[in-house]
Amino acid sequence: MAITSAERGREVRQRLVRAATELIVERGWTGVSTRLVAERAGVTAGLVHYHFASLRSLLTDAALTAIREAIASVEPLLERARTPEEVLDRLLASLAGYTGGDATSVLFTETYLAATRDIEVRRAVADVLADFRRPLARRLDEHGVATPDATAAVVAAAVDGVMLHRALDPSVTAESVAPVLRRILARDHRNHTETTEAREDRE
Repeated sequence: MAITSAERGREVRQRLVRAATELIVERGWTGVSTRLVAERAGVTAGLVHYHFASLRSLLTDAALTAIREAIASVEPLLERARTPEEVLDRLLASLAGYTGGDATSVLFTETYLAATRDIEVRRAVADVLADFRRPLARRLDEHGVATPDATAAVVAAAVDGVMLHRALDPSVTAESVAPVLRRILARDHRNHTETTEAREDRE
């Protein structure tokens, strides 16, 4: 069966995204050019601008696609958690494959850095992080954690921090931060339970 022009277009777009992702990791966000992406993808530079409004648009799409994939792999783990502590443990366990110097960790670092300098990238990254925090907050709420939205934001930031800091200090691991975060969750959960029970007694 002959390949349609639409299929060819999707295949070229995928190659461009893959090439851009690799180059962000290898050269840093600001070190990537249209020419480099085209050469890596094996296409002409004109096709980059045909498929994407700008180089920034391509880099943002490439980075966020990879970040969404990393986040998507975590969500099923959260659904199976039975306690707040297990939610945390499963989330931290998902970091096992990230050393700080691996491609995904570097991509996160480069993208967050770009987001501090570019408002459009910042908004796009913020949307992805919000999409991650929502199911996390929902699970925490189901398990009786007080202020689940704020707690989810802190836990998500801590997990990001472990990934980003590990490149600088290998001793910052999921195992080293887990006890601290568990204590915070346990205290939050206990206070919420005690407040709920006291309210029910008054009623």
